[in-house]
Amino acid sequence: MRGYLSFSIMWMLRKRDMYGQEVAEELKRMRGTKPNSGTLYPALKELEKQGMVETKKEGRKKIYKLTESGQAGSMEACEYFCAMYGDIFREFNEIKEAQSASVS
Repeated sequence: MRGYLSFSIMWMLRKRDMYGQEVAEELKRMRGTKPNSGTLYPALKELEKQGMVETKKEGRKKIYKLTESGQAGSMEACEYFCAMYGDIFREFNEIKEAQSASVS
């Protein structure tokens, strides 16, 4: 799920710059599990290597920021993700609505 992790990181960084621990906490909030540092930091480093993310130092912390390429890349990834999984989400919501209506 590394591609999903990178997509999630990029999508979060669209909202604001974050340091690594903030990224981990936000992923925990979104997914229910916090990624370990051996998963998170290589993904951040790869995004930086690809020019999607840049860093700046604030004291001992690295702040991660989406670049212009990262902004464009996150939108492309979202389009792909929505095209791949949009039907699943729509069907899931229809099933939930039908179940909800039958309980009421």
